[in-house]
Formats: sequence, C-alpha cells, structure tokens
Amino acid sequence: MGDFAILKDRSVLALFSARSVSLLGNAVAPIALAFTVLHLPGGSPSMLGVVLAARLLSQVTFVLLGGAFADRWPKLRVMISADVGAGLTQGAAAALVITGHATPWMLAGFAALSGAATAIFEPASRSAMPQLVSGDALQSANALLKLSMRGGSILGAALGGVLVSTMGADNTMLVPAGTFLLSALLLLAVRMTNAVVPAKGPSLIQQIRDGWKEFTANQWVWVMVSQLAFVNVLLAGSFYVLGPVVADESLGGASAWSTVLVAQAAGFVVGSVVAMKVRPRRPAQAAALLTMGFPLSVLLMAAEAPLAAIAAATFLAGVCIDVYEVTLDTALQKHVPPEALSRVMSYESLGSFALVPLGMAGAGPAADMVGVDTALFGAAALIMLAGPTVLLLRSVRSVTEKTEPDRTAGTAASEVAA
Repeated sequence: MGDFAILKDRSVLALFSARSVSLLGNAVAPIALAFTVLHLPGGSPSMLGVVLAARLLSQVTFVLLGGAFADRWPKLRVMISADVGAGLTQGAAAALVITGHATPWMLAGFAALSGAATAIFEPASRSAMPQLVSGDALQSANALLKLSMRGGSILGAALGGVLVSTMGADNTMLVPAGTFLLSALLLLAVRMTNAVVPAKGPSLIQQIRDGWKEFTANQWVWVMVSQLAFVNVLLAGSFYVLGPVVADESLGGASAWSTVLVAQAAGFVVGSVVAMKVRPRRPAQAAALLTMGFPLSVLLMAAEAPLAAIAAATFLAGVCIDVYEVTLDTALQKHVPPEALSRVMSYESLGSFALVPLGMAGAGPAADMVGVDTALFGAAALIMLAGPTVLLLRSVRSVTEKTEPDRTAGTAASEVAA
C-alpha cells in the first residue's frame, strides 16, 4: 500500500483525477466524431479521414509550442487554459451538430483546434509531477498517473460506444466538452509546492531553439527518442494495420481483434502496477531492452499462432510498453533540468510519433510486396534488434537512477535562465 500513500496528497489526487477525466473525454470524442461525420450531409469515410488527420496534424504542429508555453508560464495555468479551450471547442462543435448547422469541413477545423489544445496540455502535464513529488516516490507517482490515465482511456472507449447507441452521436459530443471543463475544475485544487519559477526574457522561438539545445545536449536522450521513433513506425504498421488483416483472415474476424485489444489494455494496466515496484539502477538501459518485448504479438502473428497465444503475447507487450513509458519519463524528469523539462518532453513526443503515419501508410504496400507474414516477421525482428543496438552506446548504458532531479546539468538550461 506504500505506493498508494501519495494519493493522500490532495494535489496529487486532483492531478490524477483531472488526467483520468480528461482522457475519458479524449476516448469518447473520436467515437462520437466518427459517427457524426459519417451521418452528416457530405460525410464519407474519406471525409472522416480528413477530420481525424486534421487533429493529428495539429497535435504534431503545436507540440513544440506547448513545451515552450509550459517552461515559460506556470504549468498549472497552461493545463487549465488548454482544458478550458478544449472544452469550449468541443462544446461549440457539439452545438453546431445538434442544431443542424455543422458540416464535415467545420468539424475538421474544430478537430484541429482540439488537437492544438491537446498538444499544449501534454508537455505541461508530463513535466508537472516533479513539482508535486520528488525522490523515490516519483516513479510510483508516474506509474499511478499512467494507471489512472489508462483507466480513463479504457472506460471512455467502452462508454463511447454505449453513449452513441443510446443517446446519439450528436448528443454524445457534449460529453467530452463536459469532461475537459471538469478536468480544469479539478486542476484548480492542485498546489505545486516545488514549482520552478518560469524563465523570462527569451522569445518563444528562442525558447524552442534552446529546448532543442537541451534535447541534444545529452546523447542518451536523443538516442532513446530516435530508437522509439524507429520502433513506433514499425509497430504502428505491423500491429495496428496488419494485425486486423491477420485477425480477419485467420483468427476469426472483429471479435478476435477485440480480444487482442482487450488483452493489450489489460497489459497496460498491469504494466503500470509493475512500474510502481521496478526501480532499474540503469533506467535508460532497461527501457531500451524493454522495447524488445513490444513486438511479441507481431512475431506470433507472423508465425500463425493461435488466438490465445497472440492475446497472451499482446498482454506481455502491453506490460513492457507501460513499464517502458514510466521508466523513461522518470529518467527524463530526474536528469533534465526542470526549467527545460517541458520542451525536452515536447521534442520527445514529436520525435517519437511524428513518423507513425508513414508506418501506417507503408504497411500495406510492404505486405503486398513480400506478403503479410514476411512483413510482420521483418518488423518484429528489426524492433527487437533496436534495443541491443542502442546499448552499444556508453551514454545509454551509463544513465543511473537518481534520487532527486538534477537542477544544474545541461548546457541550454543556463542560456534559458540567463
């Protein structure tokens, strides 16, 4: 129970609750949006793709700005402002749909605004925990936060389908608006006692440049992000694109794929719990090796294993993914100067996921060229090789566990503070 003791802190509990509620809304929103767009005049699968792409492109575009905002102004203020903006945007879109004035292109615009709000919120939220919790409790706090976020996402995904079927997609669009505003209210209860005074002086553009200097100042940081970018591109195409193909052709269809995704969700939850207890002495090295577990299910799909084995492998992969995320986040929080942490994390987010659409777009053509099984096996093999390859670098192997964040390391931090 010791790991859960931090929830007695009202600020920590408020932050956890806010993130859970916000993620619940984020999970409901795309389900409601999808069925809304498809049933509007002029709506189509292609138009739905445009709407969803507008949100993703906006997230990628604004994530660096979000990191600069979070290092320039109080993180709590940035999070609350982003939540309020997301709530008002979602509410306006829902009002247009309910009153019959919405068009798919209008919803694409609102989706872009919503993506921008998410991009601004994320760097602040990921770098806020060290201002509430320090020392050995930091990793437990990160793991519990990940657990609460996973819970909100899973519940939201399940709730979204129920709400759309019972109250209609148009009315369901109001639910995320409410959750974002509720998240903002919960954040008002947070008191950051260890808050870092934001740097003043440099322009936003200069702060983004200084963030890049800090991101590249430590080799292990950009190397780990490069590895994750490589892994995510291959995993997105193999698991999320070719996985449903395998399920449809040989595992039993949509119900089988649903079983795999449920196993993954369960793995995420268990992984967050495991991460509370795991304290690797060399966190970057441990994280690099954990990525070798990400493609376990992809490997079994390539081997045409039965559904039960693939689901079990997906569960283990989910455990590895969440332990990895908590371990890497904690390492960044402890080794990156607090005044630059949000910007470094925004570069980490951008680098890790910006190329994922390429992986998704290339999976089909790759499978057409070499066959689905060969494409899956190739992706799994390359992912598993990436971990040991990264460990050839001493900078990755030498990152050690620290009890407190380093408030002096790095070169760009001094430039920002100057």
